[in-house]
Amino acid sequence: MTRQRSAFDIVGPVMIGPSSSHTAGAVRLGALARAFFGGQPTRARVVLHGSFASTGRGHGTDLALAAGLLGFRPDDAAIRDAVTLAPSCGLEVSFAEGDLGDVHPNTARFELEDDSGRRMELEGSSLGGGDVVMSSLDGFDIEATGELPLLVIAHVDQPGEIAAVTAVLAQHDANIAAMRVSRKARGAAALMLIETDAEVSDAACREIESLAGVTGVRRVPVV
Repeated sequence: MTRQRSAFDIVGPVMIGPSSSHTAGAVRLGALARAFFGGQPTRARVVLHGSFASTGRGHGTDLALAAGLLGFRPDDAAIRDAVTLAPSCGLEVSFAEGDLGDVHPNTARFELEDDSGRRMELEGSSLGGGDVVMSSLDGFDIEATGELPLLVIAHVDQPGEIAAVTAVLAQHDANIAAMRVSRKARGAAALMLIETDAEVSDAACREIESLAGVTGVRRVPVV
């Protein structure tokens, strides 16, 4: 279903910087990576692809991505100082240029880590007008825009898993807006991404996490 466009889509986002794709969208992309990680990482290596690599520095894309990882909004004047501020905010961030293959030209790969050694790799793109999409999570193909609350469920690919999860959500009055399942191989590790109209409750998350075959549950808020 095509999303209905508003006047704000046409005019563009309220932002700091010259480009809705390279700055405002990049801030949202960094913020979405932060949301997936569950907070601010302590170390981040960001690989810039395509026009993010070739013209991103001139548009402040590196500053914008760092700002998003720090939790700044697209209209925050501190974006221009994000890379300088990062160490004092507890973030060690570096950038590299690379070819990520046949992907959108405004794409970045985030390699995130915290002090406990927890790691996450994400890949996402800035589509224009401040819109973004996260397309890869730790090797799984995904599709997440940050426009709705998201539930990320790691599980074993086996019969009944999807039915069990959706039954729990129904019992807790959580309305599913969209759903996508990605797996490495039949019967192997799989990932369920469920967008809902409202954030799923703690009780529902605990119940899903207790299901046989579920190995992890993560909520990703609206960005």
